[in-house]
Amino acid sequence: MQALPPQQVEQAIVVTGRALARPSSEQVLQSDVLTAKELRNAPSARLDRLLDRFAGVQLFRRSDARSAHPTSQGVTLRALGGNAASRAQLILDGVPQSDPFGGWIEWPSFDVADLAEVRVTRGGGSFVNGPGALGGTIELASAADPGIAAELDGGSRNSIEGHLSARQHVGSGIAALAVQASQGSGFIPVAERWRGSADQPAPYRNASGRFRWIKPISGATELQANLSIFGDQRERGLRFTSDRSRGSDLSVRLVSRGRWAWSILGYGQLRNFRSSFAAVDAQRTQARRTALQYDVPGRSAGWSAEVRPPAGPGIELRIGADGRSMRGESREYSNYAAGAPRRDRRSGGSSGYGGLFAEVSSDRGPLLLTGSGRIDRWRISDGELLERALATGSVLTNAQYPARSGWRPTGRLAAALTLAPELSGRGAAYLAWRLPTLNELFRPFRAGSDATAANAELRPERLRGVEAGLNWKPGDFDFAVTAFANTLADAISNVTLGTGPGTFPGVGFVAAGGAYRQRQNIGAINVHGLEASAQWRRGPWKALLSSSLANAKVRGSGASASLNGLRPAQTPRFASSASVGWDNERRSATIVLHYEGARFEDDLNRQRLPSALTFDGFAGLPLARGWAVVARAENVFDARVAAGVSGGGVIERATPRTLWLGLKFSHRA
Repeated sequence: MQALPPQQVEQAIVVTGRALARPSSEQVLQSDVLTAKELRNAPSARLDRLLDRFAGVQLFRRSDARSAHPTSQGVTLRALGGNAASRAQLILDGVPQSDPFGGWIEWPSFDVADLAEVRVTRGGGSFVNGPGALGGTIELASAADPGIAAELDGGSRNSIEGHLSARQHVGSGIAALAVQASQGSGFIPVAERWRGSADQPAPYRNASGRFRWIKPISGATELQANLSIFGDQRERGLRFTSDRSRGSDLSVRLVSRGRWAWSILGYGQLRNFRSSFAAVDAQRTQARRTALQYDVPGRSAGWSAEVRPPAGPGIELRIGADGRSMRGESREYSNYAAGAPRRDRRSGGSSGYGGLFAEVSSDRGPLLLTGSGRIDRWRISDGELLERALATGSVLTNAQYPARSGWRPTGRLAAALTLAPELSGRGAAYLAWRLPTLNELFRPFRAGSDATAANAELRPERLRGVEAGLNWKPGDFDFAVTAFANTLADAISNVTLGTGPGTFPGVGFVAAGGAYRQRQNIGAINVHGLEASAQWRRGPWKALLSSSLANAKVRGSGASASLNGLRPAQTPRFASSASVGWDNERRSATIVLHYEGARFEDDLNRQRLPSALTFDGFAGLPLARGWAVVARAENVFDARVAAGVSGGGVIERATPRTLWLGLKFSHRA
């Protein structure tokens, strides 16, 4: 074979911007994928809304990131319940995205138009991205294909969204820049029946920018560098309820796809948060500030390394290590009287983990066997709760919590068996765990008239689970069904311990009608469920049905005995999503239906949020030379989706009908 000239060798180097190839072991768990085209042709340009496409993916609250409080944006899978912290892992190009202080997700920081893929993998035991994947993982991969894309949309309630991305060859590498911004006047979150003169629209404004540099170092090794920033500002429908989030990420990854495939990743993250809280009188005519988190700095740094040595035909071996260090605190004013704060409070600390992992898979004939495990050393340190009187400067509380540490395992044994050319079975058993967030450990908080105390003695959550499934792919169809059983021991929950009026430890006075809660490790959450999906593709048509049925029960004892047999808060029993799409490369249309059963606002299952059914739609029509007009519709029939309920029975709704019309340009190099 004749050798290529040097200039042609350089041109033959393929720049991917991606991680190592997906391992064969992923065949043992059910994964669902949204492609770049499906992301572009979606009814919403917001990632948290797009995840509704997969039944069983659940945010802590039904509100999206335009109106929800940022700290209620944790994500989980498989009906494991939770609070603001996430019980599933969200990963962008190998970097964990949970907030270093609170574990919630900053959804406005993700630019959907700059993603190549969103992959949802259900099931615990994930070992390669650190602990925390109790219900599964959501992996985001950035686009790296050269081209230019821009879109500008105008929508209901003075809403505007804009996006611009450019990815171009520079020498042998690719430089990629993506920016997006949106704003809107917002809607009034409180449902019309309960509104008063104090209720007002909840405007929002956010923006993000990202620069990536992808450079081949040799024919097998690639450098991927990323710098991103974001800002988000929103209000919650009352005076004194503004929230502001800011952050930046820097990461560098080396990926080598040679005979000894390997990757090395290092990253740093900065976060800052500000939030104001208010209470309203019974007639909802006047709001007053109750707390102000004037500064919530958080930061994390982490790394990971993986190598895949050659191990013979049909054998795949993965060995690696990773770690993440997190630090943060909440600085806030509290105990307001006559509009002025009386106390200054600081609460926070640091935490982290470091672990070693390994996986071996044997893929010979019809049987795939895989076993993986990791061992982590975790630590919690520097915890404190400091309160002082603003008038005198005297110290009222000075709690310094001792450092703690320990070891926790993660593991998975699994198999997949090809039963026929179109039929396969799979099964898995796994262990997983999650470290409490600094927010859960050290910061007390108030929401309306309710108050929740922190708990510096919280233990890590521990999950054990099993699952079994079948995949059947006859012709244009793809069916999958999975049965699972999970037990989440030492689950962290906000446990109701009393009601106001009264003075309670860790929070002080709680008014009449308010609840006193504390974060506690309850006995366990037991979940037995069934997931099913069906896909059909033919020509330009695609249809998808995804459903999840989960029976989740709390096993409570001691202080949480009153929760025994109840459903975890904010956990629906049934959810289903269906979509039909048509795309002939020039014209496209998508209709999405999402149904979710009733859920409870509170741990005692007294405040019920009714079931919800919504319809969304998208249509794109080409004009000329890369230009197209697009139309989007969210909640077409303006269903009232209850997102929250207060102790007084006041219902807060999620996003009402929102219509968009825009212009898009795209050019692929």
